[in-house]
Amino acid sequence: MTMNNPVRTLGMFAFMLLACAQAHAVETKTERPPNVILIMADDVSWECFGCYGAEDYSTPNIDALASEGVRFTNCYSTPICTPSRVKLMTGKYNFRNYTHFGYLDPKEKTFAQMMRSAGYKTAVAGKWQLNGLYHGAPGSDDNQRPVQAGFDEYCLWQLTAAKGGKQGGERFWSPPLEQNGKFLTKQDNHEQYGPDIMSDFLCDFIQRNQDQPFFVYYPTVLVHNPFVPTPDTIGDSPRTHDTNKAPKNADAQKANFVAMVHYLDKIVGKLVKQVEAAGQLDNTLFLFTADNGTNRSITSRWNGQAIRGGKGGTKDMGTHVPLVAYWKGHTPEGLVLDDLVDFTDFYATLAEAAGVQLGSDDPVDGRSFLPQLQGKAGNPRDWVLCHYQPYWGNFPGSQYVRNETYKLYRDGSFYRVPTDLLEANNLAAESLDSQAASAKEELSDVLQSAPPAPPEKGGPQAKQRPIYPDWKNIVDPND
Repeated sequence: MTMNNPVRTLGMFAFMLLACAQAHAVETKTERPPNVILIMADDVSWECFGCYGAEDYSTPNIDALASEGVRFTNCYSTPICTPSRVKLMTGKYNFRNYTHFGYLDPKEKTFAQMMRSAGYKTAVAGKWQLNGLYHGAPGSDDNQRPVQAGFDEYCLWQLTAAKGGKQGGERFWSPPLEQNGKFLTKQDNHEQYGPDIMSDFLCDFIQRNQDQPFFVYYPTVLVHNPFVPTPDTIGDSPRTHDTNKAPKNADAQKANFVAMVHYLDKIVGKLVKQVEAAGQLDNTLFLFTADNGTNRSITSRWNGQAIRGGKGGTKDMGTHVPLVAYWKGHTPEGLVLDDLVDFTDFYATLAEAAGVQLGSDDPVDGRSFLPQLQGKAGNPRDWVLCHYQPYWGNFPGSQYVRNETYKLYRDGSFYRVPTDLLEANNLAAESLDSQAASAKEELSDVLQSAPPAPPEKGGPQAKQRPIYPDWKNIVDPND
C-alpha cells in the first residue's frame, strides 16, 4: 500500500489553487462590460465620408472602422443640434422633453447617469450648449451641470459662457473652455486648437481609466462653422482667437470645410490609437455618428451627384446621418446594414452593452441595436419618427414617420425618398402600387398613435411649447 506524499499533496493543492485563481481572473476579465466611445460630429452628414460614397473628402480612419465593423445606411437624427442631443442623451422622442433650443432639463435622466450607475467611469468633451444659456434658464451658470448629468469629468465649450457672452468666444483657435470646474480663458488656451485640447483630454481620461469600464461621449465641435484652417492647413498664419473668422470667399470656405472633415477623421484615428495603446481595443465599442445634416452653404459630390447640405430641414440631407460601429472581435467585418436606427435607440444599446436592465425610470422609445453589432438579427424597428420643433431660426415645426424607403408627413405628403432626395414628387395624390400603399397605411397608423404635431410656427420667441412626457409607448405598444 502506497502512502500519499505530503509534499506532493501540498504541491497539487497549490497548483489547483493557482488554476482556480487564473480561471477566476479570466472569468472576471471576460465579464467586464465593454468600454464605449460615442463620437458625434457636428453639422456633417453621410455625403462627407468616404465609406458612404463621398468624393470630396478623405476619411481613412472612419472608413477603416466601417471596413472592419458595421456601417448602417439608415440612421436618423433631427435636423438641428439640440433636439438631436436631447434625444440621444435621454433616449426619448422630442415630444416628451424638448422645450428650448440649447437646453436639457436637468431633471431628465441621461445615458451617462445610467452608465455611471452601472460602474462606468464617464467623461464628456466637446460641445455642451445644454445649460439654457439662450433663454436664461435657472442654473444656466452652473458649471457642475455635466456632473449632475452623469459625467465624472468634462472638457466643454459653451457650458456657462455663451459664444457671444462676456467670457465666451469661438471653439477653434484659442477657445474659451471649461474643464472639470475650471474656466480656461482664451488667454489660457492662447494659440491652441480646441479640438486638440478636447481630444487630448479624452486620451488622458482613457489612459487613466483603462483598468475599469469607461464611457466616453465626444460631441465634437468639428465641423461646425466658422470654416477656418486646421493645424494641418494654417501654416504660419496667426493662431489667435481672431483667426476664428471664416474667409468671405465661398471656395476658400469649402476648402476649410474639407480640411475640417479631414481633421475630424484624424482625431477619430487618434482615439482608436489611444485605446489600442491602453490595451483595450478588443474591449471597446466605437460608435460614430453626427447630430444633423451638413451646413446649407456646403455642396459636396457624392456618388456622382451634387448634394447641398440640409441642416435645419426635414429632407434626407437634414436628418440622414452616418452610423459606423466597431468592436474588435465582435462586430462582423465590413457588414452593411439597412436596419433603421433612431437616435432614441442609443440609450437602449448602451444599456444592453453595460448589462443594465432598463427600469421604470428609463425611456421606452428606443430599441437596442447591439445584437446587430454582434452579427445577430436583433429586433430592428419598422419606422423612425421625427417630431421636429427647432425653437431656432425660421424653420417650421413638423412631424413625419418613415421606413427605409417611404416617408409620410403629418400633412399627408408622401415620398419615396431614395429616388427623390429633394422630395419633389409628392405621391399623395397618385395611384400607389401595393408596396407603397401598404407602407403608407402602416406609417399612417404610427402617426395616429403619436401626439399632435408641434405648432408650425415655433421660433425662439414661441409661446406654445407643448410636451407630452407621459405619452404611451408607440414603439412597442404592447409593453
